[in-house]
Amino acid sequence: MPAIARRHRLLLAFALPAVLSLAACGSGVSLDEPIEGPTWRLVQLQGEMVEGGGDPQGTPSVQFGSDGRAVGSGGCNRFSGTYSRTASQLRIGQLAATRMACAAPERGQREIQFFQALQSTASYRLQAPARLVLLDGSGRTVAMLQR
Repeated sequence: MPAIARRHRLLLAFALPAVLSLAACGSGVSLDEPIEGPTWRLVQLQGEMVEGGGDPQGTPSVQFGSDGRAVGSGGCNRFSGTYSRTASQLRIGQLAATRMACAAPERGQREIQFFQALQSTASYRLQAPARLVLLDGSGRTVAMLQR
């Protein structure tokens, strides 16, 4: 057998198991890794990137507590509600929010869309330890957040 063929065979023998084991790891983030604790800030909503605008108070965000409560900001109003999480399933209950007017109409519209995205969430995926993707019942991305 030619030396080149032997090298290729040897390479396949070692490389294939390594590639398969990496593929099994996916993103390297366990679905059981907690989402509780940090404040998750909105970076993408319904496929559109969200600019923070330099005002952290104006960036929609959510924080999941270990007590089953979700709190956050829609960009204009504070909200709270309940949630449940099992493996990759994430259900957010009815949200209660303050009722202050938004100074900018586009900010108010984004807040409404953010609340709708939270309410339609059926599951989630961690793309990296710092990026949370919320998915609806059809598996479509409704929002992307990061810590």
